[in-house]
Amino acid sequence: MRFLVVFCHPSKTSFSAALYTRTRDTLQNSGHEVRSIELYQDKFDPVLSLDEWNTYLEYTDKNLSAVKDHVDKLIWAEGMVFVFPTWMYGPPALLKGWLERVWLPGVAFEIPTGKQKIAQGKLRNIKRFCVITTSGSPRWWLWLIGNPGKKMLFKGYKVLFNKYCKLKWLQLYNMNHSTKRDRETFLKNISEYFSKIP
Repeated sequence: MRFLVVFCHPSKTSFSAALYTRTRDTLQNSGHEVRSIELYQDKFDPVLSLDEWNTYLEYTDKNLSAVKDHVDKLIWAEGMVFVFPTWMYGPPALLKGWLERVWLPGVAFEIPTGKQKIAQGKLRNIKRFCVITTSGSPRWWLWLIGNPGKKMLFKGYKVLFNKYCKLKWLQLYNMNHSTKRDRETFLKNISEYFSKIP
């Protein structure tokens, strides 16, 4: 299976970086094709400029040319994994900016045809979508407030993928107070999950 792994954390020595490396290596060792995007390390510009906004709907090809390598990887993939820390109840701004600049009309979705209608998904190539994240908050608190990041990525974006797309959310809670054993167990869970994907 062809997997695109998108990593978003500024530190290469962070636990998120360890999660990214473990995910990528496990997929490769299991025989999958893997391509990666490291948003901080690549110095990806997340800002949708005024020029891009002005050409967003009518001249999308112009915007696409500026992020063509990212779009090509998105279209190539059959599975996609996001690895990021949960900050302020959602993904880092850099990842949100990547979505805004790369998941363009005609690439990820078609603009709704009228009022009260939703976008039509074009990423039918994505048959497996997984999010690996950490959060300082405990599980019970995120459950109480509805885990906004999970809702955005799983409920809001699911319509863009293949209708049989399998979703998996892997989250280490209480990150600020996690023990070495907590982190090792979570890494082990990552290995076990990705090593079992056919």
